[in-house]
Amino acid sequence: MADITPAVTAAPAPRRGRQLRRLSRRLPLTAKIGAAILLFWILTVLTVQFWPLADPLAMVGRRLQPPSAAHWLGTDALGRDVFSRTLHGSIWSIPIAIVVVACAVSIGSFLGAISGFFGGWWDTIIMRLVDVTVAFPPILLAMAVAAMLGPGLANASIAMVIVWWPIYARLMRAQVLEVKEREHVEAAVAGGAGGLRVLRVHVLPLCWTPTLINATMDFGQVVLLAASLSFIGLGATPPSPEWGSMISEGATRFYDWWIAFGPGMAILSVVLATSFLGDGLRDLFDRRSA
Repeated sequence: MADITPAVTAAPAPRRGRQLRRLSRRLPLTAKIGAAILLFWILTVLTVQFWPLADPLAMVGRRLQPPSAAHWLGTDALGRDVFSRTLHGSIWSIPIAIVVVACAVSIGSFLGAISGFFGGWWDTIIMRLVDVTVAFPPILLAMAVAAMLGPGLANASIAMVIVWWPIYARLMRAQVLEVKEREHVEAAVAGGAGGLRVLRVHVLPLCWTPTLINATMDFGQVVLLAASLSFIGLGATPPSPEWGSMISEGATRFYDWWIAFGPGMAILSVVLATSFLGDGLRDLFDRRSA
């Protein structure tokens, strides 16, 4: 009996991999350096528990010893290894920033999309809420909310989400207002497609690029704000090796500079890395859209 099974043609080579490689080659050097630094910290978060480092909470040497071969960044006032505490501090600082940015992007983008696409009283209510929130300086609002909720990283995270979501609501609303006027969206509406389907299928896919760039650059700012809240006692609490609380411990010991040097450089590296990568992505997508 003849085989009537239709011939299956070989699938074309995936294009997404080639597109990503082309995009990575077009990124400026500073953006690649920023991406490498962020990758280092993410890998550190995932693997630092398996590194041959001193216990970040244990007294492993004499108090306030300067950097040496045994302790690369010295020891703190309790004899704990500052180098180990700095690397272990990424377990606190990096995941918190990821959670805060993800929540702020999700909440802000959802409300901004609803506001921009449907307009009317949706737009009025959401944008008045945004206006009230952004009327306060971000650091002061975060401090006020964290103080009301009490110290702790969970409460600090809630405070930072409250500070950041209006930024993404405004950004997404502006993008949706521009995209929904395009011909293909008007054609979909004229064809009888429902509002939510038009928003999900025809509008939102064209609105994510500015949000991605903004989220990349905000990641470092969230790390910095989380450290600031911990510095004043509204974030992580001792003995947690969180970068802000470590800097707070070293702030009272001017001559023992190494206590704050490690976490300070860690925060600086993350802020610069996200700035470099965000600028590179913005320039790359600007060239593509030109």
